[in-house]
Amino acid sequence: MSHAASGWRTVRRALAALAAGLVAAGCASTPVDAQWVEPQFAGQSLRGSKLLVVCEATDLALQRGCQDHVMAELVAYGASPVVQAAVAAGTVRSAAAEPYLAAARAAGAKAIWLTSVAPDATVVQPGPSIGLGVGGFGRSVGGGVGISLPIGGAKTSTAYGANSQLTDVTSARLMWTAKTRASTTDDVNAQVSELVKSAVAAAGKAGFF
Repeated sequence: MSHAASGWRTVRRALAALAAGLVAAGCASTPVDAQWVEPQFAGQSLRGSKLLVVCEATDLALQRGCQDHVMAELVAYGASPVVQAAVAAGTVRSAAAEPYLAAARAAGAKAIWLTSVAPDATVVQPGPSIGLGVGGFGRSVGGGVGISLPIGGAKTSTAYGANSQLTDVTSARLMWTAKTRASTTDDVNAQVSELVKSAVAAAGKAGFF
């Protein structure tokens, strides 16, 4: 094998590794962006406890879908959820559960699970794709080795995010909170399901379920 041929193979392997790294970075997702636990409540299990479920969202369909997903996940984790129905569509406070404390106490709930869902980012799809080639393939960069990027045909999608929190009803203190981010998909209901699953799983790992 000539030194030239060996050199081209080395270059192509390096570019292929670079492309794989860029594609992996583009596809990677971070379901839980941030999480915080109040030390006083760390490890305090809520399995078997009654939880008031509140979902705040930009529209009624998102709100009801969120409630259904949260209820199903909490039941799967051993809690007993009840729904707070009097939340106006379009309400997204993402801050505190105080407005729902009275309803929680009336329902005999030990804690409030509050999830606020809203658009988190606008994503242009598809992301950059990389074509590797020699000579006439791709855009030529020196010596005939090229990297090509797509031009046009982009589609805009909305990625949703959620802030979820657990609040102790007796003390009105925040027990735990996390921000989750969904993967981009045209199915908003699937995004909400992903947001909720990630949040409840995170609360479970934190010792609450």
